[in-house]
Amino acid sequence: MDMLVSPSPALDRESLAGWYRRNRERSAQLFGTIDPSAFEDRPIPLRHPFVFYAGHLPAFSFLTLNERALQQESVDRRLEKLFERGIDPASLDAAERLGRSDWPSRAEVGAFGAACDARVYDALAHARLVDATVPRLVRGQAVYTVLEHEQMHHETLTYLIHQLDDAKKRRIPQTHRDAPPAPNDLVRVDAGPATLGADPDELPFGWDNEFGCTVEPVPAFSIQRYPVTNGDWLAFVVDGGPAPAFWIDAGGGAWSLRGVFEELPLPLSWPVYVTHDQAEAYARWAGMRLPSEAEYHRAAFGTPAGDERAFPWGSDAPRAEHGNFDFNRFDPEPVDAHPAGASAWGVHDLIGNGWEWTSTPFGPLPGFAPMASYPQYSADFFDGKHYVMKGASPVTARELIRRSFRNWFYADYPYMYAKFRCIEV
Repeated sequence: MDMLVSPSPALDRESLAGWYRRNRERSAQLFGTIDPSAFEDRPIPLRHPFVFYAGHLPAFSFLTLNERALQQESVDRRLEKLFERGIDPASLDAAERLGRSDWPSRAEVGAFGAACDARVYDALAHARLVDATVPRLVRGQAVYTVLEHEQMHHETLTYLIHQLDDAKKRRIPQTHRDAPPAPNDLVRVDAGPATLGADPDELPFGWDNEFGCTVEPVPAFSIQRYPVTNGDWLAFVVDGGPAPAFWIDAGGGAWSLRGVFEELPLPLSWPVYVTHDQAEAYARWAGMRLPSEAEYHRAAFGTPAGDERAFPWGSDAPRAEHGNFDFNRFDPEPVDAHPAGASAWGVHDLIGNGWEWTSTPFGPLPGFAPMASYPQYSADFFDGKHYVMKGASPVTARELIRRSFRNWFYADYPYMYAKFRCIEV
C-alpha cells in the first residue's frame, strides 16, 4: 500500500509563515470581490454575514495558537469572543436566533485582524511550536490547525460570494468550456480492502475525524465512470425531479446556471451540484444508489493488483492536470476534462470539480479522540444528520487533498459544491 503523501511543508518557520501569508492574501482577495456595502450582508441565511468571517479568521488563528497553545495574553477579549466560532443551524428559525445587528465596523474588524496577525507572525518566528508535553503543540498541531482552518473557510467564503447579488460583487473573469457529455458507463470494481482514515505517523497533521485507521472489506460493485452531469439531471427534471439550487429557470423549458460570478447557459457536461437528499432521489429514480464512504475509497484508491494508492492517479502530489481544485478556477469543468486524474479502475473526476456525496453518515472512526487544538471540530457533528463527502471542489486548497480527509454537510444543505455518482443496485 502506498503511504499517504504529505501535502504539508516541513515544520520550519519560513514555510509556515509563508503558508499563513498566502492564506491571508487569498482571504483578502476573496473579501475584495464584495462591495463594501455588502460587509454585513448574509447571502446564506444559515451562515453569519461577511463581517463575521473577516474577524473570525484572524481571531481563530490567534486564539488557537497564541492564547490557548502558547498561553499568551489576549488581544481584545470582547472581539475574540464575538468572532470565536461560526454557526451550523438546522433551520432558518434557529439561524435567526443566532443573528445579531451590532457588528463592529469594517475599520474596527480590520484593526483587530491586523493585531491578531502580528501576534501569529511573531509566534511563527519565535515561539516554541512543537512540545510533546503540551497537547496542543504535539507535532505542531496548533499551527497546522490554524493553517488548514483558514483554507477551509476560503471555500465557505466562496459559497457566500456565490449567493451574493451580482450587483454587489466584482466579477473575476473566467473562460468556460462545455462539450457533449461523456457516455457515463458503469465501471466494475473488484472486491477488496478500503482503508479509511490514517495512522498519526502517516501524516504531519490531520483532523481528529481522520484518525482511527480501519480497513473495511468491500464486495465487488459497479460505479458510474463520471459524476452525474447537468445533462443527466435535466432528464430527471423533465420527469418531475427538482431543479438544483444553482439552476435558473430561463423559461420555455430552458435552464441556465448561476456561476460564481455570472449566469451561463446550462453546461450539460459539468457535474450537477445538489443536496444529499436530491442525490438520493436521483439515484432511486435511476434504479441505483449512492456509494458508501468505503466504496468511494475502493473506487478512488484501490487497484486491481490489490494495493491502495495515495491518490486516484498514484503517488504524485496533486497538480492541475489531475483535477479542478486549488482555485484554478471558481466554477466546474466537463467531467472528463482531467483523464490524468482517473483511478486505477478508470473512474474519473474523483478529486476536484465538486465534493462527492456518500451514503455514510458522518461519524467517528474506531479509536476516535477529539483533537486538543479544536476538540469540538468533529464531535459536535456526530449527530446522524450530516453525511460524509470526499474528494475536493474547485475551491478546495491543494493542502487539503489527501486520502483520509473527510468533509460533511447536512443532507438538505443546498449551497455547497457537491456532486455525486451512482452505484448499480
